[in-house]
Amino acid sequence: MKKSSVLGRGTVFALLLAGAAPATLAQEPKPTNRAEAVEVVRELRGIVTPDGVERARMVRIGGIDQFVSIRGRDRRNPILLILHGGPGFPETALAWWNTRDLEEYFTVVHWDQRGSGRTYLANDPAAVAPTMLPERFVADTGELITWLRTEFGKKKIFLLGHSWGSFIGLEYARRYPGQLHAYIGVGQATNTPESERRGYAFALAAAQRAGNANAVAQLESIAPYAVPGRPIPLEHIVIERQWSDYFGGVMAYRQRQTNGIASRLSPDYSDADAPRAYDGNNYSQLYLFSTVLGLDLSGITRLGCPLILLEGRHDRTVSSEVAHEWFVRVRAPRKHFVWFEHSGHEVMTEEPGKVLVSLLKYARPIAARAGDVGPEP
Repeated sequence: MKKSSVLGRGTVFALLLAGAAPATLAQEPKPTNRAEAVEVVRELRGIVTPDGVERARMVRIGGIDQFVSIRGRDRRNPILLILHGGPGFPETALAWWNTRDLEEYFTVVHWDQRGSGRTYLANDPAAVAPTMLPERFVADTGELITWLRTEFGKKKIFLLGHSWGSFIGLEYARRYPGQLHAYIGVGQATNTPESERRGYAFALAAAQRAGNANAVAQLESIAPYAVPGRPIPLEHIVIERQWSDYFGGVMAYRQRQTNGIASRLSPDYSDADAPRAYDGNNYSQLYLFSTVLGLDLSGITRLGCPLILLEGRHDRTVSSEVAHEWFVRVRAPRKHFVWFEHSGHEVMTEEPGKVLVSLLKYARPIAARAGDVGPEP
């Protein structure tokens, strides 16, 4: 009788412990629409530390309002400004997914460039069109860097350029190395015509190995591709990208790019803006894509600031092989090259953990030596 009584009380106590939390959670409403789901993401990623920063606002840059997101656990940490690719593919929409962990060690700045994302939606496209020039983007970058340095009292920042953003970033680093702790290239573009030729060769070889007659026929229909001295017709680019992407040249082991779906749950975009997050992509490419594919920055063989390249082994969108060949030749105060063996063009999404480890190993110590870091988390 006594034993039974003890077991009864223990059983009740165990049930209370095990059952209280699930019962409470069961009463919580489940998300039934995007707004409710986004609120879950927003709360989970909220910056609550005393010295943290969590700001999303329009900043006047280059004569227009441009959207900037600034997030970090400690505002004393070094600034990491990310220049997105595309042109016209804002990576602010991916930030809740692929750069959240970086916020523990850097103040991470995402920026929807002119013609992209919320900046595109906030301005008259016809009025902005005459300014859609590479030089204007370099100037915009300078204005934003100046604003950030003033706002946070920083002498230098880290500048990370991805894909199209790597054109802007490398050119800015070449001109103004004294403003940067380091330049970080991801999917670094250098000799784009050569990169295009290698991407095409990869796609054709992959199609032949797969016995995909349709792909082979379409790719052979645009041969010779990326002829030196001639612009690449846009319709040829579309065919090359279709099959290069299909065979894993943009995201390793995937037949299509899934990166953009993260925008569906991005707290940085309203319910009305989220479906239009990439409206500026076609607009931007109309003005910039042909120029981009003709650029050759491989003549830049010296940088005045440290250089870090993070490259996907399977990247055929912007050839990582071409980027490595350039890296070997370039001279910088210090330089590091990191291969991402399971990534294509979207390194920050495909291997975000290795991105964090790489930046902690090669970037943050540069800021630490300059006294530009907060306490270790």
